[in-house]
Amino acid sequence: MNENLPSDLPPPLIVSRLDCDRLDTLLDNAQSAGLDTDGLRRELDRADIVEPAQMPPDVITMNSVIRFVDENSGAEREVTLVYPRDADGSAERVSILAPVGSALLGLRVGARIAWPLPGGRTTQLRVLAVPYQPEAAGDRHR
Repeated sequence: MNENLPSDLPPPLIVSRLDCDRLDTLLDNAQSAGLDTDGLRRELDRADIVEPAQMPPDVITMNSVIRFVDENSGAEREVTLVYPRDADGSAERVSILAPVGSALLGLRVGARIAWPLPGGRTTQLRVLAVPYQPEAAGDRHR
């Protein structure tokens, strides 16, 4: 992350072409089902799209394992970013259609995002690591 950017600018995003193609299909189906997909659509529209083989290993992609910290509380979490069909309701699997899932896609290690909480509060999430990324592991056709 470029520390010289103003903090109110969203961090840059990188998304693989394969993820983008699959997410476009998912969004079309979700929109037909009446789900709110505007947040994810906005994120994809501003992302730089790269081929899976060119994906930097420190970027969150679909099916990546992500470790992040809530900078306000210091609480760390490790989650896997999944397609809705793979979300099982556990805290360890976050659907891309969940607001935090949409917000994490395409971020690099070190990136920070403001995250709204109930009651009008906000917290800062910072990406600490991507312990598993399918592209870096050679799993480009998942």
